[in-house]
Amino acid sequence: MLQRVMTETNPAGAEPAHLFAPLEIRGVSFRNRIGVSPMCEYSSEDGFANDWHFVHLGSRAVGGAAIVMTEASAVLADGRISPDDLGVWKDEHIPMLARIFRFIEDHGAVPAMQLAHAGRKASTAAPWNGGGALDERERGWRPIFAPSAISFSPKSPTPEPLDEAGIAGVVQAFADAAKRAREAGAKIVEIHAAHGYLLHEFLSPLSNTRNDYYGGSFENRTRILREVARAVRQTWPATLPLFVRISASDWVQGGWTINDSVELAKQLHKLSVDLIDCSSGGAVPNVSIPAGPGYQVPFAERVRKEAGIATAAVGMITAPAQADCIVRTGQADMVFLAREVLRDPYWPLRAADELGQNGPWPKQYLRAKRTH
Repeated sequence: MLQRVMTETNPAGAEPAHLFAPLEIRGVSFRNRIGVSPMCEYSSEDGFANDWHFVHLGSRAVGGAAIVMTEASAVLADGRISPDDLGVWKDEHIPMLARIFRFIEDHGAVPAMQLAHAGRKASTAAPWNGGGALDERERGWRPIFAPSAISFSPKSPTPEPLDEAGIAGVVQAFADAAKRAREAGAKIVEIHAAHGYLLHEFLSPLSNTRNDYYGGSFENRTRILREVARAVRQTWPATLPLFVRISASDWVQGGWTINDSVELAKQLHKLSVDLIDCSSGGAVPNVSIPAGPGYQVPFAERVRKEAGIATAAVGMITAPAQADCIVRTGQADMVFLAREVLRDPYWPLRAADELGQNGPWPKQYLRAKRTH
């Protein structure tokens, strides 16, 4: 299987993996090991992509990344973080997404879509509008849903616990969204099970106090994510990769841990998930996180080595040499960048120059390429 190929020692005489080494997962080839992480833009109306998304995502493909992924895209209207989130809960969303994905692919990158449900973090304002909870008078909605009737913070509304019919509806919504993403031309879908959103809320004992089939034990708390992964894989082509983003640790005593993440990754690997995108945090507010350059990379390394599955490392990865070292030392198979490619959409091209590699410069920009 592919993961055995990617995690085994390189054959004698083969060039070791590095940031600009090509990679293949299932039937998809990547020109390097750099991905653009999902980044919420809060710039949609009724879930529709628009020219902002076209330019934002398209410029990162021109900039040389291997994967360009949409922001967290809601699988249900009430699963949006804010009224301004991107969505994929209805067929009408497909045409503009298709235009964007065609452009991304035409410029050498792989179009990807992150599928999400915000759970108890739904119905909030955009960050530049304070990020607080919104009600119906402010373009928000009620009720909001979660595994248990536990609010995210004292200022957040108390969610309604999903019953089993509601859980089944969420699972089906993820599968339906994956089908729409494929119709739009996405070559990867990523299930968002991190940052305190719905699927992570089920995983974490800090937000899941159920005593039924979906709560209590590790097996029960991970059930909904396994059901989502299975349902998405059944509708997603076998030739295309399936990723899952997790919060590898809640950074809180009694919360989700890296040991839990390793065991979860083993289960997801058996369900034909191809890569674990290893982030952390978000389950509860006001957590002390020892953030610093590459602070989440050890999570990707442990999951990769102990679960035998490909991983992506994220979090304060900014320097080309730093990103290259992560891949060369086997800490992760890819690096996903967020703020750094907001600051510089052409970071991959600059990184290639700095590392002495051949960057995927578009012909229109070759006259600006540095010579050595």
